[in-house]
Amino acid sequence: MVGAAPPTVQVLAAIVSVQVGAALAKQLFATTGTAGTVTLRLVLAAVVLVALWRPSLRANRRAIPVIVAYGVVLGVMNLCFYAALDRIPLGIAVTVEFLGPLAVALAGSRRWLDGLWALLAASGVVLLANTGGDVSVVGLLLALAAGACWAGYILLSAALGSRTTDGSGLALAAVVSGLLVAPFGIAGAGTALLAPGVLLAGLGVALMSSVIPYSLELKALRSIPPRVFGVLMSLEPAVAAVAGLLVLGEQLRPPQWIAIVCVVAASAGATRYARQ
Repeated sequence: MVGAAPPTVQVLAAIVSVQVGAALAKQLFATTGTAGTVTLRLVLAAVVLVALWRPSLRANRRAIPVIVAYGVVLGVMNLCFYAALDRIPLGIAVTVEFLGPLAVALAGSRRWLDGLWALLAASGVVLLANTGGDVSVVGLLLALAAGACWAGYILLSAALGSRTTDGSGLALAAVVSGLLVAPFGIAGAGTALLAPGVLLAGLGVALMSSVIPYSLELKALRSIPPRVFGVLMSLEPAVAAVAGLLVLGEQLRPPQWIAIVCVVAASAGATRYARQ
């Protein structure tokens, strides 16, 4: 079983799960739209997480402000990311979104080496923006917005972890995010969200994009240093590009692959050589 595998394998499995889940989610857009797909993912993930952790509001009352903020950021991040995914290929969307975590890693640094990583990442984004064809400017901006939310998500994760002891805080935050996005999904997709086939597909997306990777990452982080975890997570854009190619048939041009490699290298370098 994956849960008994080495922690590095668990992290890689989580990355693959997230990106294949995103590719499957994109296939739902024609039926439920982007907001409807986000609603399915977050609401069903919240149901599963609440069933797993059985969170108590009373036990987490001191963490409620952080839980609400975390849930709002999670909901907005997914709305922006799926809207971007509707306009640009998966690999490009994840690459641009990944600038959020990279910015957090480089924030406040004055070392020339970190400036080099930032320049490398910026070069990758400029290259993506100038490849034309299937790259929408609106899509890139939405992916950047998702990246900004991802940066906030990382900072709030630390606060949430310090105020809660298990997965109950995450479960309650998932409820907040589900309630936030549900009106948009219902307005856009209506009763299509209740079709048995759509619910089953949405459950698959929720499990692959949220429940499984979060569980694997949490387990892996108990066994490996955060720096190693960060380097492995830097593979996300490359795995997303491969998932987009294999699942969605999204062909990327050579300059776009070079841009993805630039961002992956910048993220891995910034994480690997970061100060303690």
